[in-house]
Amino acid sequence: MIPVPGFEGRKVAVLGLARSGRAAVAALDAGGAEVLAWDDSEKTRSGIAAELPLVDLAKADWREVAALMLSPGIPHSFPRPHPAVVAARAAGIPIIGDIELLGRAQPAARYIGITGTNGKSTTTALIGHILASAGETVEVGGNLGPPALGLKPLDAGGTYVLEMSSFQLELVETLAFDIAVLLNITPDHLDRHGDMAGYVAAKKRIFARQGDDATAVVGVDDAICREIAAELCRDGHRRVVPVSVKEVVRDGVYVEDGWLVDAMEGSPERVFDLRQAPLLPGGHNAQNAAAAYAVARRAGLAPEMVAARIRTFPGLMHRQELVDTIDGVRYINDSKATNADATEKALACYEAIYWIAGGLPKAGGITSLAPYFKRLRHAFLIGNAMEEFATTLDGTVSYTRCGDLASAVAAASDRARGEHVPDAVVLLSPACASYDQFPNFEVRGDTFRRLVGTLPGAHAQ
Repeated sequence: MIPVPGFEGRKVAVLGLARSGRAAVAALDAGGAEVLAWDDSEKTRSGIAAELPLVDLAKADWREVAALMLSPGIPHSFPRPHPAVVAARAAGIPIIGDIELLGRAQPAARYIGITGTNGKSTTTALIGHILASAGETVEVGGNLGPPALGLKPLDAGGTYVLEMSSFQLELVETLAFDIAVLLNITPDHLDRHGDMAGYVAAKKRIFARQGDDATAVVGVDDAICREIAAELCRDGHRRVVPVSVKEVVRDGVYVEDGWLVDAMEGSPERVFDLRQAPLLPGGHNAQNAAAAYAVARRAGLAPEMVAARIRTFPGLMHRQELVDTIDGVRYINDSKATNADATEKALACYEAIYWIAGGLPKAGGITSLAPYFKRLRHAFLIGNAMEEFATTLDGTVSYTRCGDLASAVAAASDRARGEHVPDAVVLLSPACASYDQFPNFEVRGDTFRRLVGTLPGAHAQ
């Protein structure tokens, strides 16, 4: 836990008491602030009332409050701001997040921030793995893993590697990332940002306040990010490193014929064959690896050292995680795929797929996945999206309405083992949020792993 200075003897409101909020309460208290903590959930409040004094922020005198620390899941603009946010703004109170507090508390450390619609968790973990296994002092967190203020304090020799959601970026006011990564942008969270322009603006904040010595690593394979990279180059206040898996890029990192190519210093040099990193399958992971390589090089590591660490990356749970192989059928947990764009990355990796999909649907559904439907042996539909997905698949892909994950796993296993198709996979890649049946994608993925563990047959894992 990192004590937050600057608020000694002053009142700071903390709204939202999940992981990041509770870590912020402890950090502010340790720094001498008087914390006004609140959560709208009665269940959450009753679970912590004995250990934490609570103050209903609807009744707070905002003239006496120095700052509002807002958990990133709470709306502050769209679809409508939380009443506490409205009151704080009316009183001229700054509204910030835990990443901002971390930056104020640990100003000497180096900061690497990673954002993008998809791939940011894998890239964040991969960067942390590369730096840590090279002997660097590293803490990895933010939107991935531990909350920012639950990390260890770091001095000038340390590096914070932080996954940054669009929600978190909107709550950063002074922190500037020494190395900032933008992987890609496709439509997501539009209900929270108002429209695509609002979402793009939030993502671009990863580059805010960067100075002449900073680096911007930008995936340029989508039109939006390509324009952002060009805009940053025109701005001229940082080193811009383009990353591509589709084309040759000058002064950047790209993938050609399965090889990672380093052109950051001018003359392109093949570094290593990405097929030597089997836990990073598919073109999307090639982008993740290329971006992580660029970051590690700008952080001072030699090419051969970075390549060796990428090869040893153990992968992430819930991101195309191989759970088991049973009677020759692989079971893949891709629960983190909460939208169609993320699921597309998984569908592109396998040829004979027994697909478990559904949950709380996102705008656009799965219509964009039609080019991959020929890879589907059968679909097993669950959750609120079941009927919508059935309509999309009707007449093109055979499917079963399963309703829940347990039924889907059992049905997919029976069908896959019965059909004896070479290289078959049972793939949980829902293309949906989890909130209709699970509290988060981690619980959904853990449930899948547990269900697979109970299946009959010869288990390889």
